[in-house]
Amino acid sequence: MDTQAPVIEIRNLHKAYGALEVIKGVSIAAPKGHVISLIGSSGSGKSTILRCCNLLEDSQQGDILFKAEPVLWKGEGHARRPADADQVLRIRTNLSMVFQQFNLWAHMTILENVMEAPVTVLKRDRAQVEEAARGYLDKVGIGDKCDVYPAQLSGGQQQRAAIARGLCMEPEALLFDEPTSALDPELEQEVVRVIKDLAAEGRTMMIVTHDMKLAADVSDHVVFLHQGLIEEEGPPETLFGAPKSERLRGFLSATHAA
Repeated sequence: MDTQAPVIEIRNLHKAYGALEVIKGVSIAAPKGHVISLIGSSGSGKSTILRCCNLLEDSQQGDILFKAEPVLWKGEGHARRPADADQVLRIRTNLSMVFQQFNLWAHMTILENVMEAPVTVLKRDRAQVEEAARGYLDKVGIGDKCDVYPAQLSGGQQQRAAIARGLCMEPEALLFDEPTSALDPELEQEVVRVIKDLAAEGRTMMIVTHDMKLAADVSDHVVFLHQGLIEEEGPPETLFGAPKSERLRGFLSATHAA
């Protein structure tokens, strides 16, 4: 396998819901150890791109590559589907997704939530997974919450548990879909700190975020999307410091005013 290839690469991606085209030919690459942030207004296609990367959504056109390995497809247009279920599972387990709404199982303790997928999906040794899970919960600052249930945690703690769950899969990359938007500002900072720590470790991440400060602080590359197309992209200091496009300038001034 080509070690220099991006962990995730999408080329000329198109995605439509019926007649509504939401992604209109987007190309993005996430090299190993890089943090790529996707910003833009609601409805610009950011979360859809992330879900297409993780094969939670089927795209109609374009290529998705994982470490230079292209996703295999059958059918065309709206009938296009991944052709190899084993490949889908392998890619998904290597791209851990952290959702806006945590998606923890209410009937399981935090430790059980973090252990579930490595044990049941990856068939890893339970004792080894438990040791790793406790380590990741310590890492995100909630090691003392192993035996409680999600309902007993704050939103920020639940999101940190969801990040620990993603890490316990030992993925090649982490995909964050608006990881702080469901949180109060003070709880948001708990999660931001964890994401910054992960970025400092050199983890590969793609982050969809409304938090411009987070995008500026952790990203190697920022992509501004507008109506399903890339309007502007580049390093954060350029995008936030000297935006070229009128749309991006308007978006940034609106987010600063909010």
